Amino acid sequence: QVQLMESGGGLVQPGGSLRLSCVGSGSVLSVFAMGWYRQAPGKQRELVASVSSVGLTNYADSVKGRFTIIRENEKNAIALEMSNLEPEDTGVYYCAKYRTWNVGQVDSWGQGTRVTVSS
Repeated sequence: QVQLMESGGGLVQPGGSLRLSCVGSGSVLSVFAMGWYRQAPGKQRELVASVSSVGLTNYADSVKGRFTIIRENEKNAIALEMSNLEPEDTGVYYCAKYRTWNVGQVDSWGQGTRVTVSS
């Protein structure tokens, strides 16, 4: 059973940047599609970015051009680089592992890391 551990969340001012990291144990993440989701207060969890095992990426329209999902296979990890952050980016960010090499059903979640964008 894979375990995913996120880190890197925190409080940042609008326009600032953060880098989230998700390290896996118990499974090799490079052969699976991975994703970052977020859940804002009072809202449903939504997909922010995903990457297949062959590097195909997909982003929510709201984050295109500002967020980048990165594979760090040597660390058995993925990262999410976020820039030009907006208050609407506030929420708990979750790392997700998909069942196969491409985006589909999630079979493992991390515990989440909180991002707060506020002045």
